[in-house]
Amino acid sequence: MTFDIRTLAAATFALALATPASAQSFTPDQRGEIEKIVREYLLSNPQLLQDVMAELEKRQAQAETEKHRAAIKEHAEIIFDSPRQVTIGNPKGDVTFVELFDYNCGYCKRAMADMLDLMKADPKIKVVLKEFPVLGEGSTQAAQVAVAVRMQDKTGKKYLEFHQKLLGGRGSADKARAIAVAKEIGLDMARLDKDMASDEVKNTLAESFKIAEAMGLNGTPSYVIGNEAVIGAVGLATLKERVNMARCGQATC
Repeated sequence: MTFDIRTLAAATFALALATPASAQSFTPDQRGEIEKIVREYLLSNPQLLQDVMAELEKRQAQAETEKHRAAIKEHAEIIFDSPRQVTIGNPKGDVTFVELFDYNCGYCKRAMADMLDLMKADPKIKVVLKEFPVLGEGSTQAAQVAVAVRMQDKTGKKYLEFHQKLLGGRGSADKARAIAVAKEIGLDMARLDKDMASDEVKNTLAESFKIAEAMGLNGTPSYVIGNEAVIGAVGLATLKERVNMARCGQATC
């Protein structure tokens, strides 16, 4: 087996940089010569930088996946079966599909259609919705109204109607718009006003943020499907694949 002296020098220098104590054993002249060799080698072989970045991204993605799985396992009860969540679809479904959303998230508007199509196509899926207002005061206000809507709707049917109208409507969502939608769908407005002032609203939103913090989530839409997190509006096809992976371990069941 033969070694290119420049490759060996590059590897040696990389190792030295990773271990400060070893790096200090080089004299300034030696260090300068090795730096020169490494620079020349990388300029002659720039594809190595792409390989290094690809490996780095791979390892970072793996670390994120492991972090998500650990957090899902630790917080499974409040992620999948919290008394504060909204459950639609099949309450006894074999796969639970959890979405964290913001009423002012443009991607969430598009993702709502994916969720509805998924429910229509898959009668065995349980869908859980969690308000996660990260886009300002208007989002927080809309989420507070949404929690109050859930508090007077045990079936989730009225909540889903509210959800579709508010998320699917034009313009920014805030307290005024959310209350207008609640009134439009025939909710008890006196009770809504009372429920909005309750600790249940604050505790519900705090629960969503607790889940997000544990998993390192900071944007919407974000999903938990089985023991996997899915970040962003990835589209219906990808969501179906993730559901199938949770159901049978394959992209197609």
